[in-house]
This record gives sequence, structure tokens and C-alpha cells, in this order.
Amino acid sequence: MTSSLASGGRGHVDEKGSGELAEQRSTVTGAEKVGLLTLTAMVVGSMVGAGVFSLPQRFALETGVVGALIAWAVAGIGMLTLALVFQGLALRRPDLDAGVYAYAKAGFGEYVGFFSAAGYWASACVGNVTYWVLIMTTLGAAFPVLLSGGGLVAVMASTAGLWFFYFLIKRGIREATAINRVVTVAKLVPILVFVLLAALLLDPAVFAANLTGADYTGSLFGQVRQTMLITVFVFLGVEGASVYSRHARRRSDIGRATVLGFLSVFAVFASVTIVSYGILPMEQIAALPQPSMAGVLSAAVGPWGGAMVGVGLLVSVLGAYLAWTLMAAEVLFVAAKDRDMPRFLAESNDRDVPVNALLLTTLLSQVVLVITLFSANAFDFALDLTAALSLIPYLLAAAYAVKLAVTKETYADDLPATRRRELAVALVATVYTVFLVYAAGLDLVLLGCVFYAPATFLFARTRRERGQRVFSVREAVLFAVVAVGAAVGLVALGAGWITL
Repeated sequence: MTSSLASGGRGHVDEKGSGELAEQRSTVTGAEKVGLLTLTAMVVGSMVGAGVFSLPQRFALETGVVGALIAWAVAGIGMLTLALVFQGLALRRPDLDAGVYAYAKAGFGEYVGFFSAAGYWASACVGNVTYWVLIMTTLGAAFPVLLSGGGLVAVMASTAGLWFFYFLIKRGIREATAINRVVTVAKLVPILVFVLLAALLLDPAVFAANLTGADYTGSLFGQVRQTMLITVFVFLGVEGASVYSRHARRRSDIGRATVLGFLSVFAVFASVTIVSYGILPMEQIAALPQPSMAGVLSAAVGPWGGAMVGVGLLVSVLGAYLAWTLMAAEVLFVAAKDRDMPRFLAESNDRDVPVNALLLTTLLSQVVLVITLFSANAFDFALDLTAALSLIPYLLAAAYAVKLAVTKETYADDLPATRRRELAVALVATVYTVFLVYAAGLDLVLLGCVFYAPATFLFARTRRERGQRVFSVREAVLFAVVAVGAAVGLVALGAGWITL
């Protein structure tokens, strides 16, 4: 499998062939199969986490109602095209598991595929840290020593939670996904209650005053650009069913779960943001501590509203943490199975849990937790870095869909109109992710290089295990570019040009 992917991908795999391949993999790995409901819960569970509870304050810092509507429209179209890309690729390349990584490798070679796998894995680990920071700030209402979310006591408490979940997930995939289904339902209830109450109590005068923004928000284009990275973070996880594909009972369920999960979550996220502008002036929303949804609802209905949101946040974040830890470990495991990560990451226990991949995932989250001790705003730092690291895997998946449509690979039995339609969708998704890289800014791109350069050690070890040269000429050039970016990033950090 590795050699054919490295050469740029395979031809079309028919339904019978893909079914036989899936059956063989199930026999070899002992993977437990899950259906549409569980896959959709994985998508919803991975997207609905810390981000939604921070949306009111994060948006109010950057834009008013008009800018928010435009940002959500752009994000909705862009992320829908990405969801459709993952849906299409799941059907056109059913032989590829852990799609976010596998699509990059199939389209652009092993080292680029490694970047996608490593970046996606790192974004999941860093994103998990935002969950613990937000949990600590929420508990800080009762225990002030935890209020900063990134202080020493908070980091110690987060560390305890981090390793508790490590041992929980080691118990098995079935137990973890069953918990996730229950948590997904439980955490949506307080969010939907928030939207309903805020909509009923919306003050038209306050809403109108927030339409065009505030003195500090700048031009409309600037408002939209500044909010785009926020929308990326809250939509991370749209590919959840694709990452978990080796456990799917039917391949077609992957695409259905992706689109169904995205549309459901998009409606909730946009509603949370917009109704908040009708409760408080945006200057006051911008000054709220996280989770800002609690502050908005407290202003609308009293303290019990904030308490309800706090409970919902704890359930939501813990569920999302579970889903993201599963996905992060899964990417490393499948990459190692395909001999694109060191072989020690391909080990699983008798419960089908990739134990070494899970351990490495937990260790990286632990390192990032310690880094938050030196960050001025632990939550915003981890949130923005998570979004930036995820952009490369998304961009490469969209670009691979473009490549398939242009070369007509896997389209032999399709009408020309089908190929043109899917090419248009993939082009929109690619342009959208390129714009997101621009919106992220140079500082976050350089911080991404600071991760990618040392992470290449894993790639080098893998090549040595296979008895191959570490780099081809093209790969050496790419590594040199990344290494220069990492060096510039480190200098910028030392000089204070980039702050955590």
C-alpha cells in the first residue's frame, strides 16, 4: 500500500473491492465497526467543544452583527465545501483510512503526507489544551485559584485530568465511543436552551446598536478577516468521520455523517453568535471572561443561566476532549500501519486501542499545558495555534480533490458534469483554506514551522526503519524551507516580535 500511495495514488477502487479490503482490515486489526449515528456523533462531538462557549466574546472583540453574518456565510460555504470534499474523497478513495493524512500522501508524496499527519495530530493535541484551560476558568468561579486557567495550580489540575482520560481511553474504543454518544446529546441541551432564551429576550435596540461594530473594530473587511480564524477553530472536527473511517460499518456512512454533522453544528454556532448581540452592547460582551456564553446568559436571565452554561461547558468540553484524543491517536496509528510513522506507533492492545499513539498524544498535550504557564492568555494562544496547525491538512485534502478531478483519476465511470461539479467544489475549498492561511498571519505560520521542523525526526526515523534515504531532493528542499521558517520563528520569539 505504501509504495502505490507514494507514487501519487491508485486508480478507482470499485465497491466490491473496497468492501473486501475493509473486511480484510477488520480481520487484521480487530477494528470494531460503528454505524451512521455513532460517526455523526463523532463529528458533532469533536466540533462542539470549547469553541462554542467562547464565541460571543471572541466575535465581539472583532466585529459587529454585519461582519459576523458575513464571516459565518463565508465560513459556512467554505467549510461546507470542505465537508463535501471529505464526503467525495471517502467514496472515491475508499482504500484510504484516516483520510486527512492519507489524502495528502496519495496526492503529493510521503513527506507532505507526513506534514499533514503531524500537523493534524499536533492541532488536536494543542486543541485539547484549550479544553483544560476553559474547564479551569469555569471552575474558577467556585475556586478562584483556578481562574486564570493557565496558572500553576490550574496546570496541575489539568494534568490530573489529562492522564485520567488516558487510562479511560485505554479501556477500549467501544467504551469511549459509547460515552461520546451520551455526552454529545447531553452537551447540546444547554447550548440550545441558550439560543432559545437569548432569542426570546433579544433587545432590538441593543441589537441595532451592534450592527456595524464598535470604534475599535476597524473596517468591515478587517472585521471579517479577523474573525475567520475563530470560525476555523469551532469547525475543527468536520473531518471526524473520515479520520475514524477504519471503524465504519459502511463506507457511505462516512460522507453522510460528515455533511449531517456539519450542517447541524453550523446552525447552532451561527445562532449562538448572533443572538448574543441582542443581549449586551458588544463592548461589554468583549470584556466578559471566558466562557463568555455564561456571562451573556447571566445578563439575560440571572446567575442561574451562567451556572447552567458552566455545567454544559464541562460536559461538552470533556466529551470533545474524548473525541479529539481518539482522533489524534488514530491518525498516528494508521500512519504507522502504513509505515509512514515509526513502527512503535502501530502497536495496539487487545481492545483495539493504539496505546503508544495515545501515549504520545497525551505527552504532547502535557508539554503544551506547561507552555501555557508562560503565555499571557493561555486560552487564546492555544486556540489560535490549533486553528493554524489544522490549515495545512485541510488545504492538502482540498488540493488532492482538485488533482483527482483535473487528472480524471477515479472518474472513468462518471459523467463529465459530475467531475466539473466536484472540481468546482474542491476549488472553492482550496481557495477558502488559502485565505485562512492568510488570515492566520505570519506569526502563527512561523510557530507552525517551529513544530514541523523537529517533528521531522519521526519522518527520518521511519525512513531509516525502512532502509531508505531520509529525503529525496524535493523533500530536502521542503525541509530546508521549514527549517528556515522555524529558525525565524525562534528568533522572533526570543526578540519579542512574536508573543505567546
